[in-house]
Amino acid sequence: MRPAPTPAPTAAPTAGRYPVRFGTAELQRDADRPNAWTISVDGVAQSHVDLDDPTDLEFDYIRRIGDVIDCLAEGPLDALHVGGAACTLPRYLAATRPGSRQLIFDADGELVTLVREQLGLKGLKVRVGDGREGVSARYDDSADLVIVDAFERGVLAGGLATTEFTTEIARVLRPAGTYIANISDGPNLPFLRRFLATLATSFPHVALLAEPGVLRGRRFGNIVVTAARQELPVTALTRRAASATYPARCVANEDLLQLQGNAKPITDAEALPSPIPPKDVFGIF
Repeated sequence: MRPAPTPAPTAAPTAGRYPVRFGTAELQRDADRPNAWTISVDGVAQSHVDLDDPTDLEFDYIRRIGDVIDCLAEGPLDALHVGGAACTLPRYLAATRPGSRQLIFDADGELVTLVREQLGLKGLKVRVGDGREGVSARYDDSADLVIVDAFERGVLAGGLATTEFTTEIARVLRPAGTYIANISDGPNLPFLRRFLATLATSFPHVALLAEPGVLRGRRFGNIVVTAARQELPVTALTRRAASATYPARCVANEDLLQLQGNAKPITDAEALPSPIPPKDVFGIF
């Protein structure tokens, strides 16, 4: 694993299409904000960032991850990010919790270079390489927060959803630390159920945030799942989810166990990836 070069000063971003490791990236300016940008890869939206206001979280699932972060204990955090793209969440964390120490792992070196040159990565430490290997190389009890949001062509790599990797995340997190993952699933939620069973092998407390239509199996979509050794701020998360611009449900405790049912954990022996999304589900809005 190699560190990305030190960020260099950037000129104004240039909209266009750029070849990257996992396809073709497209950088588009936001029509409503002069310094906000969206990056997609092969038509799948990866990140939206407002360079003038990093606290503006445009994607609904990113806003839900931000809500989880906001409900954690106050103060700076030592955070690991598996998946970076335009580094929307690291920018948010740096703005809302000054003094946080962050390390971002991203497997697409060409995409990291594009983001660095076009959008800047000042103050953010990015390493190009396998995120699972990066987390496994960290010391015990060294992180307050681990966020996994790493998709390739709309699919979460199976190796990021196994009991073995979950065990590594639990090892790296401090006793009061929090794990947040963005996954996606469709009708009947088979992947989510198994992912919940996987988390339960290492974490006694789990909750999720998702749109009601996704939880009812009516459509494919993102689901934000969070886990910890200590109780999660379920009441605060429920309130935030219900009052959001795009309302969501917070599922925890007995309701979550009922949703999980008899699902079996995912192991490295099968490394089950998340389901392939229907065409255009995660396209540019």
